[in-house]
Amino acid sequence: MNLKDIKAIVELMNENELMEIEVEREGEKLKIKKAAVDTGETVIRPAVEYRMPVAPAAAEGAAPAAKAQNNFKLISSPMVGTFYRAPAPESPPFVEQGQTVEIGQVVCIVEAMKLMNEIKSEVRGKIVKIAVDNAEPVEFGQTLFEIESV
Repeated sequence: MNLKDIKAIVELMNENELMEIEVEREGEKLKIKKAAVDTGETVIRPAVEYRMPVAPAAAEGAAPAAKAQNNFKLISSPMVGTFYRAPAPESPPFVEQGQTVEIGQVVCIVEAMKLMNEIKSEVRGKIVKIAVDNAEPVEFGQTLFEIESV
């Protein structure tokens, strides 16, 4: 990596308010970490909204395959983080199995790097399956919900 690449990475960190970044390219590793500065001020950042395109659910068996591909959609995690069904521990879940959701309706939160990211449905339909338990870690692309389109 040359100085131009490193400057671009630092600029990316500043634009996205990142405190640490690690890049590996062509066998070279670069890790940049900003020193923490305690200003005594509390910084409140709004939750980042992610919308993942929904993909057809995997079919189980040959007979329901045509129906599954046409009617079932998946909501997948757009990032690595922790899955939460409710906005707070004492609050009711955003959605329940069997409930109908609308396009744009918040279905869960994925916490990543102390930011709460609302995940919204991109389809209208009935929640057929909640694939992750509350407060469980999730991976990028992991199925969170299966929805039957209506």
